Amino acid sequence: MTEPNLNDLGFGQVAAQQVHGRFLLKDGSPNSRKYGLGSRRWARFYRRALDMHWPPFLLWLLGLELLANGIFALAYLALGPAAIDGAAAMGLADPFLRAFGFSVGVFTTVGTGPMHAVGSTANWLVVLESFAGPLYLVAGGGLMIARLMRPRSRVRFSHLGAIAPYRGGRGFMFRLINAGLSEMSETGVEVNLAWYEDVGGRRERRFHKLALERDVVEFFTLHWTVVHPIDAASPLRGVTPEQLRDAAAEFLVVATGLDDTFAARVSARTSYSWDEVRWDVSFASMFVASVDDTLTIDVDRLDRLDRLPQGATSLPLPPEVPAGV
Repeated sequence: MTEPNLNDLGFGQVAAQQVHGRFLLKDGSPNSRKYGLGSRRWARFYRRALDMHWPPFLLWLLGLELLANGIFALAYLALGPAAIDGAAAMGLADPFLRAFGFSVGVFTTVGTGPMHAVGSTANWLVVLESFAGPLYLVAGGGLMIARLMRPRSRVRFSHLGAIAPYRGGRGFMFRLINAGLSEMSETGVEVNLAWYEDVGGRRERRFHKLALERDVVEFFTLHWTVVHPIDAASPLRGVTPEQLRDAAAEFLVVATGLDDTFAARVSARTSYSWDEVRWDVSFASMFVASVDDTLTIDVDRLDRLDRLPQGATSLPLPPEVPAGV
């Protein structure tokens, strides 16, 4: 009886056989979903607020504040023109603009100048807004601090992988760089191959941890071309583009490193499906000339590939043939 392959990376044997798509999306997020945990709207909102880029985050903060001010301004307007007094000294003739300016002053606690609320209902509305405003500002400020203090990986992977020449044979390769300003050290990469194999006459998805040319670098200051040599011991030995396609292969990549700024370990993930692997190519050099003898690379060349003659890597090469065969 065939021994079970327990190297399923935590997905489980049942899930590994049932899933027909990729396990990881290009951004590294798992291609999975959980039911039965509730909507968790606030938790999802918090995660999105931490993960989104700064321009949309700041626009959302501004938009929500303006929306709240607009709602309170309409509430003051609904109480009639006498609900807010003192606007004449500020030259605000438009009723909505007067109510909106008063709302902004109360909401942000910067003050309303000579304007003040008149009547019990208007003053109760001021009490409500003076509570909601600081609460919103504290929440928004907390999110900004959390974004600034959160260690985050800035590792960028090449969009495509490649089967490229390597030491008289060929190897599976991809590149990564640290796109952040902080330095990373003790950086390691692990690559696993998930694909379908014929096991005892049945088509099953199996997982293989790929041996790398090097899986740890002490200094990750420039770029790193990760290489899995395809030799006689590699699960990819003798592979062709058609076989990689038929096996629905996916290369699962995890990179971890120590962020020197926060003294914390960070990680990044991605995957390369069979149609994101190029053949008969090699990665172009990223190094550029420098006038002061400083090691310099051009990040825009991260995805650049050089075309090779047809069959250069799409056909098996001698290092993949076991000894004595």
